[in-house]
Amino acid sequence: MAIRIQSVAEPFQSADPDVTREAMEALVLAEAMGLLGDESVERLDLPTLRRVARSASDAGIGTLPSAALAVRRPAARDLRGVLQGLREALEDSPVPAQEWTALAPLFGADDLARLVAVSPASLRRYASGSRPTPDAVAARLHFLARVVAELKGAYNDIGVRRWFDRKRTLLRGRSPAQILAGDWNPEGGRAEKVLNLARSLSSSPAT
Repeated sequence: MAIRIQSVAEPFQSADPDVTREAMEALVLAEAMGLLGDESVERLDLPTLRRVARSASDAGIGTLPSAALAVRRPAARDLRGVLQGLREALEDSPVPAQEWTALAPLFGADDLARLVAVSPASLRRYASGSRPTPDAVAARLHFLARVVAELKGAYNDIGVRRWFDRKRTLLRGRSPAQILAGDWNPEGGRAEKVLNLARSLSSSPAT
């Protein structure tokens, strides 16, 4: 799937900027998680967000926000909270079957295996569904999808891959890939620094 927003329609056209931001963050994260298939998105509107929410709900994520968005036109005062709920549900919900499919072509099997600390042979078994993805591996994979979602607003696929291997001053001269080495914890301090660095792209060109 490719997100290339060419137009913005109501209610986002005149909405508070925070509402539009929540909508875009949910949309880009769902794409990075592999929930939206091959469809291109060029218009930010309620039908688009309903498709995002429906895809998430089909994967068992964000059932309540999906139901709220299914209303013909959620009240403007409620829309930000609904979209925030959808984004937070996506952030908290690994979906390894879809995320393997989305991230393996982006990184390549060998590099993705290295980033999630498994062998390429194990990655192929997990990605094919012939063996369940262990929870710890699923958590690392989902963390990478969250980082990719943060990077997608600034970089194309080549730029995303290079970002992981470039040394960063804020990481004391190490690259994100070097920080995410070995049996790393997605909820640990090292991973948090990488995610915060990716998030800082919106406010600093130095990342």
